[in-house]
Amino acid sequence: MTGVAPEPGAAAAASAAEGEPGRAREGRAGPRKPPWLRVRIQTNPEGAQRETLALVRRLRLHTVCEEAACPNIGECWSKRHATVMILGDVCTRACGFCNVKTGLPGRVDPDEPRRVAEGIAELRLAHVVITSVDRDDLPDGGAGHFAECLAQLRRAAPGTSVEVLTPDFRRKPGAVERVVAAGPDVYNHNLETVPRLYRTVRPGAGYAHSLGLLARVKELQLELFTKSGLMLGLGETRAEVSCVMQDLRAARVDFLTLGQYLQPSRRHLPVERYLRPEEFDELKREAEALGFLLVSSSPLTRSSHHADADFRLLVERRAARARAAEASA
Repeated sequence: MTGVAPEPGAAAAASAAEGEPGRAREGRAGPRKPPWLRVRIQTNPEGAQRETLALVRRLRLHTVCEEAACPNIGECWSKRHATVMILGDVCTRACGFCNVKTGLPGRVDPDEPRRVAEGIAELRLAHVVITSVDRDDLPDGGAGHFAECLAQLRRAAPGTSVEVLTPDFRRKPGAVERVVAAGPDVYNHNLETVPRLYRTVRPGAGYAHSLGLLARVKELQLELFTKSGLMLGLGETRAEVSCVMQDLRAARVDFLTLGQYLQPSRRHLPVERYLRPEEFDELKREAEALGFLLVSSSPLTRSSHHADADFRLLVERRAARARAAEASA
C-alpha cells in the first residue's frame, strides 16, 4: 500500500532542533532505585541459560542482552531467547542512554548472516528479534545485511517468526524499503523519548524522521505489524508522552512498549524520576483507548522482552478485531 505519511502531531511540533552525535556526560547518579526495580542478576548461569551463552560465544554473535546490560537477561536466556545484534558491536552514534560502544566500526562480516541463522536454528526458536547498531558509515545503513540475515534465516528456520528492530536509516534512501521487502513479521523502530529531549537522548536522530519511518513501513505493507517504544524517567512530562502515543497511532503503529529508563553508568544520562508501577498501568489504559493492538507497560518492560508471546498476541488480537468488524458490518 502506498500513500502519504501522516504529518507529525503535537509532539513533533514541540520538537527542539536536532542535535549532533556526542554522548552527554552528566557524571551524576539519579535518585535511589526503588524496590520494584531491584533485579538480581544471575552471575553463574545454569542449564538453558549456560547453553545459550555457549552458543552465542561459539558462533561469535553479539546480543543486545549483553551489550545493553538488560535487566531481563537471566529470564530470557533461561528460556533460550536472545536478541541478536548484527553489524558488529560498535555504533556510529553516541546516544545518551545507550551502553553500546561508540566509535568507528569495523568492516561488515559477510559470514554473519549464516552464523545468525545457524544459531537461531540450533536454539529452535519460535520467534527471534534481530537488531543492529547504527551504521551511518555504510551507504545503505546496513539494510542489505538485515535483508541477507532474513533470507538465510528463512532457509535455516522456516518456522521461526522474525522481528527486526532497526536503526532510523537516516539519509539512506531505499533502506527501509529493502528491509520490508525481505519479509519480517514485525518491524520495530523505537522512538525512545519525547521530541523535546531528542538533542540529549538521541543526538543525530530526528523525531519526525523516526515517526515517518514507521508510517512508511505501513505504506509499503499494511499487514506488517509495526512496533515502537519509549523509555520513561528522563524528564518527559505526562502530556508529552500522551502526544507521542497519539502520533504513533496516527502512524498506524500496532504495538507500543513503555519501560523505565535505567542508567547504565555515570557516563550516561541520569534517571530523573522512577515512575511507580501504577503510573505504567495508567499509561497502558490510555494507550489501549487510543487503539493499539497491544501495549506492554511496566517498569521492567523492554522492547524485546517476551517478544515471542507478544507476537502470538498480536496475531490473535488482529484476528479478533477483524471478526468484530465483520460482525458489526
